[in-house]
Amino acid sequence: MPRALLALAVGAFGIGTTEFVVMGMLPEIATGLGVSVSAVGLLISAYAVGVVVGAPTLTALGVRFSPRQTLVALMVVFVVGNALSALAPTYETLAAARVLTALAHGSFFGVGAVAARRLVAPERATQAISLMIVGLTLANVVGVPLGTFVAQQTSWRFVLGGIAVIGLVTIAGLLAWVPAGVGERGDLRAELAAFRRGQVWLVLGLTMVGFAALFAVYSYVSPILTELGGIPEGWVTPVLALFGVGTTVGTLAGGRLGDRYGFSFVAAGLLATAVLLAAFAFLARTPVAAVVLLVLFGTVAFSMGPVVQNGVIEAARVRGGSLVSAANQAAFNVANAAGAALGALVISGGLGYTAPMWVGAALALAGTVLALLARRADHRETARVDADVRQWRQAVGAELGAEVGRAA
Repeated sequence: MPRALLALAVGAFGIGTTEFVVMGMLPEIATGLGVSVSAVGLLISAYAVGVVVGAPTLTALGVRFSPRQTLVALMVVFVVGNALSALAPTYETLAAARVLTALAHGSFFGVGAVAARRLVAPERATQAISLMIVGLTLANVVGVPLGTFVAQQTSWRFVLGGIAVIGLVTIAGLLAWVPAGVGERGDLRAELAAFRRGQVWLVLGLTMVGFAALFAVYSYVSPILTELGGIPEGWVTPVLALFGVGTTVGTLAGGRLGDRYGFSFVAAGLLATAVLLAAFAFLARTPVAAVVLLVLFGTVAFSMGPVVQNGVIEAARVRGGSLVSAANQAAFNVANAAGAALGALVISGGLGYTAPMWVGAALALAGTVLALLARRADHRETARVDADVRQWRQAVGAELGAEVGRAA
């Protein structure tokens, strides 16, 4: 593994930790700032808004620079945002600092994915992206639990300050290990022109619909486990750790299989997701089965992330592709919000905690259709390019033959 991928993974770990650790520190932050827990909960929504806004905006601003320059600049924003969060004297300043931190999130993953696939041979592009994203999944396994523990024992400010240090380590790794010439400086007009391609929007739609299935269920995993599965609250954290291990395994496996099977793998994964969620709905009241199905669900769902991320860059058919890559990160956050909202809708409608699973299964099936359409479009584009290459070779061969004939 190129050491540059390690730097990207460390950055992804820091970003994943700062995004999710607030969920585990809600009481401590509320007490420290003298506000309600629900008010602190709004910081999660504020962060999501920052990701959606920052992903295309900062990527567009950085398109004229090399990927390394852009990634370092984004990490500087990340460090400043977390440092200000750690020092925030009021709720309002913390909210502003969180939005600032979130601006770097989507763009870092978008530009980082483009850089990662340039560090390896083309046939290993998805695997390279998966090695970066695994830092995000490890944040849920290690970073969030550790940060929650530190906040409970000391202060939430130390946690956010520590995450700023992770950002500094990432900057050092990027400067030391990412080649200055990796990737190309993009052209904003060409990057924007990629959005005229129907295949790009097809993949973005696949992300928003298919991955909404994940968040429709995961957003309510704690009450699902306790209310339906009868699992004691003290066991929820270990179960979520197992879920995190599953997502890490799935991300790595998806990187390897995605390079070989592409959107066929995504279609199969979404179909498997629908089956797992249907089984989950029937067996959620059986603790062991519920835990096993949840972990399998996380493994399969996260295995598709690197494939879709690489797929949208391929679909752009432009030099670079960082803008569509960042747009896909925004699409993931739209999926997060939409899935959670749909889950809340059926729960508030009195349909119970199995209802989000059926919503997730329906979304996964819809995503399967989109994945098959993306696969078909990808095959058509590949066939068209192959035909153009063959036509060019024939023309060159004919011209060379004519030259030889005239020389003779």
